[in-house]
Amino acid sequence: MQHFQGKIALVTGATDGIGETVAETLHRLGAKVVVAARDPVRVVSKARELDPELKTAFGVVCDVSDPEAVQNLVRKTVETFGALHLAVNNAGTPGTVGKTIPQQTVEDWQTVISTSLGGIFYGLKYEIPAIIESGGGSIVNLSAANGVVGISGVGPYTAAKHGVVGLTKTAAIEFAQHSVRVNAVGPGYVDTPRMRERPSEVLEKFAASHPMDRMATRQEVADFIAFLLSDTASFCTGGFYPIDGGYTAG
Repeated sequence: MQHFQGKIALVTGATDGIGETVAETLHRLGAKVVVAARDPVRVVSKARELDPELKTAFGVVCDVSDPEAVQNLVRKTVETFGALHLAVNNAGTPGTVGKTIPQQTVEDWQTVISTSLGGIFYGLKYEIPAIIESGGGSIVNLSAANGVVGISGVGPYTAAKHGVVGLTKTAAIEFAQHSVRVNAVGPGYVDTPRMRERPSEVLEKFAASHPMDRMATRQEVADFIAFLLSDTASFCTGGFYPIDGGYTAG
């Protein structure tokens, strides 16, 4: 069944990992999709992979830490497809991993916060008016399991992901009566190509940290995001939904 016929969606960080699978899923379910990422070659390549004629997909180069770039992304989406109904704010960076807070540099902090939290803020700032103008819609922000718990060695990233939850709840309250729903999801460790570059013993440790004793697949995360974006979840807003195999249940 085509769930998103007539809908226009944009996805940041859409050329790899979770974002790539989200873009593929929304397009397969009928949405016209804007593929946004920093690499100009990969955004065009991914858009053409979705639709070689670029009639139902196109790519926009966007560094989400730059508010003007995010504003331009939303503007190009509306100019090209005539509306914006769905947005997935996925792009982010974990920054330096394995350092305590005193060991993290100020530059590390600024980079992570400007991308992983600032990028969500800029997305909401420019997407919400466009969605209202388009008659309403839904936004999903990518937090993480460490959006509600602490994880040693990634202080800036953990702070950013906590902040994403707060922004999500605030935006949901502010626009609940304007036909805009805003939710956040919190994946645990996800089996992505980039994750697979790590040593096998690290992957086993990550998998074992979930009570289900495995990592999530990208498709599991994408399918749940698609559900939250869909009219089936029409009474869901302001929520934080873990997709973590029980990681945060304890």
